[in-house]
Amino acid sequence: MLPSPTYTIPVTDAEFDILDELYFVTSFTELSRKTALAAPVVEENLRSLLEKDLIRSFWPDADTELAYEPTSFGAICRDAFFLASKEGLLQHNTR
Repeated sequence: MLPSPTYTIPVTDAEFDILDELYFVTSFTELSRKTALAAPVVEENLRSLLEKDLIRSFWPDADTELAYEPTSFGAICRDAFFLASKEGLLQHNTR
């Protein structure tokens, strides 16, 4: 049986840096600090990664997964936690 082909979803350098920090559940504040990216840049890239299904979001605590809703994301983003999805980890490791 042939292995299934791998595909890559293009990610920007900032998205890659964010994925690098999301092997474990991480808060928005910690993510911004560790990546040295400004909060609006982190938020923009988190939106993109969520839309690509490369990360998961958690709110109001690190144990409660929250489905991505574009219209309400801005209101909770900076209080949320994030984790790379299986697909996100694969993307990160194949770059």
